[in-house]
Amino acid sequence: MKGFRGQNLLVRVLIVALLVGVGAYAFTQVRTFAHATAASKSATTGCQLNAPQGKVKHVIYLQFDNVHLSRDNANVPSDLEQMPNLLNFMKHNGVMMSNNHTPLIAHTATDFLTSLTGVYPDRNGMAESNSYGYYKPDGSTGFASSFAYWTAPLFDKYTNPPTDTTYNLLTAQGKNAPAPWVPYTRAGCNFGTVGMANTALENTGIDIPTVFGANSAEAAEAKANPSLAQTDYVGIAVHCAQGSSVCATANNGKTDALPDEPGGYHNFQALYGHKYVAPQISPNGPLKDLNGNVIQDYKGNPGFPGFGGLTASTSLAYVAAMQEHNVPITYAYMSDAHDNPNGNAYGPGEAGYVARLKSYDQAFGTFFTRLTKDGINASNTLFVVTADEGDHFIGGAPSPANCNGVTLPCNYSQIGELTTNLTGLLATQKGIKTPFDLHYDSAPMAYLTGNPARDAAVTRQFEQAVASLTEKSPLNGKTQKLANYLADPVELKLLHMVTADPARTPTFTLFANPDYYVQTGAADCTQACIYEDPGYAWNHGDISPDINRTWLAFAGPGVKQLGVDNTTWADHTDTRPTMMALLGLKDDYAHDGRVLFEVMQNNALPPAVRDHLSFYIHLAQVYKQLNAPVGALSMVTWRISTRALASHSAGDRTYNQLENQLQLITEQRNGVTSQMIAALESAEFGHANPSTRSQQSMLTQANALQDRVVKMAAAQQ
Repeated sequence: MKGFRGQNLLVRVLIVALLVGVGAYAFTQVRTFAHATAASKSATTGCQLNAPQGKVKHVIYLQFDNVHLSRDNANVPSDLEQMPNLLNFMKHNGVMMSNNHTPLIAHTATDFLTSLTGVYPDRNGMAESNSYGYYKPDGSTGFASSFAYWTAPLFDKYTNPPTDTTYNLLTAQGKNAPAPWVPYTRAGCNFGTVGMANTALENTGIDIPTVFGANSAEAAEAKANPSLAQTDYVGIAVHCAQGSSVCATANNGKTDALPDEPGGYHNFQALYGHKYVAPQISPNGPLKDLNGNVIQDYKGNPGFPGFGGLTASTSLAYVAAMQEHNVPITYAYMSDAHDNPNGNAYGPGEAGYVARLKSYDQAFGTFFTRLTKDGINASNTLFVVTADEGDHFIGGAPSPANCNGVTLPCNYSQIGELTTNLTGLLATQKGIKTPFDLHYDSAPMAYLTGNPARDAAVTRQFEQAVASLTEKSPLNGKTQKLANYLADPVELKLLHMVTADPARTPTFTLFANPDYYVQTGAADCTQACIYEDPGYAWNHGDISPDINRTWLAFAGPGVKQLGVDNTTWADHTDTRPTMMALLGLKDDYAHDGRVLFEVMQNNALPPAVRDHLSFYIHLAQVYKQLNAPVGALSMVTWRISTRALASHSAGDRTYNQLENQLQLITEQRNGVTSQMIAALESAEFGHANPSTRSQQSMLTQANALQDRVVKMAAAQQ
């Protein structure tokens, strides 16, 4: 990945690498006895999941940052191949789906939130991440962090207070998005989170006042010692069921406030931060990682180690301790393995990269052994493991050419993303000096100063210029176009990237060649407007198969034992409804994703689906290809949008014609997919049976729309 999970892309120099090495873990008699006692305690809680046959008693959800199932170098085993303890556990007890996909933009915050909620960014507010731009009333641009607590307002630490006071996380109606822990806590289950986006405190600037209050002791600590407050309160939380002793006021439990939660959410409490959570899950002393080391920050203070410090050994230790102490639902984040804390980024098969993956594998071996001793296994636990996105490696060929990393390390003389000064390129190549701001990325969003209309002359000239920019690559010496795809608000709406906050909508988005990382700079190229940055070598956010295709694994009761499934097409929105169906729970809103019937055992399927399985699978598959941001329909419209924005014609005729057609496609797509998801949700979480007439109508409309779009694209060639 580029930087760590909480990175502000505009201030890269503030990144602090807190990566902790891992190794073997040895159990002791004392620890084993504590596990047995804690497991018994967990088994007596009031957690009442409604899973088929009542077998699921625990949920363990793990999401990696940029960890790959597919190989980046054909000779080098992939990340998961180098973690056989995890890969084999999921394959042998369930299914590893290799054809899962991201939403857009393919970045950590967007991808995690889409997985957590089952809705696309237009319904969770995070179309751009890991920070996002917004227009101020004067037409200038501010930038906010994607990472703020679930109920926090927009957090712009450079403009305080910000001019935009909307919630960070927004529904399509502009309300605070429903929280993912609610179905669990309403079912009497405590929900623990380890670094998962927005479910615990993410910062000390806005989150501590939001949760604890501006005049609280915690807020005073944040002002006096922000570093220690980060260690004490950020990254870790437990959201409790009503009446749970874990989050009692005596244990520093605070009100778990969700002001816009559908159906209301009252009399629930939560623990926020390692300082308050650790005594409940490690009552006999400081919490330790799976190597037996006290979990601590970079200054040696016991507590949250930072998001970069959530390696497998650390993150899984939190999970195990929570599971052993009355927190049967745990969601956890794990940092990637290819960032080098001591220098340039690692390439596939480099010794440091391989060593980190080995340590991750050892941690998973220890973790599964520990859970087994606790009586937590695939017979009574739903395991869900996935990654936020893939990412694109930027570098030359390895040396030696036949290296495999494991027995013969690889080395790279050429490595690093191609950092590009868009301001300089536009001025030097095209004479364009229009003021603008940019969300730095390989898929940057551009904000033209003054927020001109999408069809204004200044906007169109800027887009036309960007579409034709070229640069000679330092990697291969070839002259390449910078832009692969362009999307203004018309196409962004089709891609589910326009939120309820109009101030967040950019002038347009540039999906660049994924070798390039695009930023602003001097308005000339007297110094190089492009250079290789060896500190970063893995780009994401863009539209590229190695970025947008990732993996998703399920294991446990109700899941078929399929090994590797290379065929079932899914994306991050499908994770949430599939979990809810396997657990017998229900959200108070409709998902954008669908239940993955193909991986569920027959007795776990909803009755209406079981009775008409082939129909619902077909309906779901057609629905996904129409609605997903990287589905078949969108793959065509990206190209149409790019042609529109790049076009030069009298009166901008081509642009207007294509944009009008894209708007019509979006309207028609939304019409048919709303019917399709309503039918799916009714069968998945209700008792509906399909109507022959309505089924034929939906599928006929869907096929006709897809055919029209394909023909339209062909006519533009």
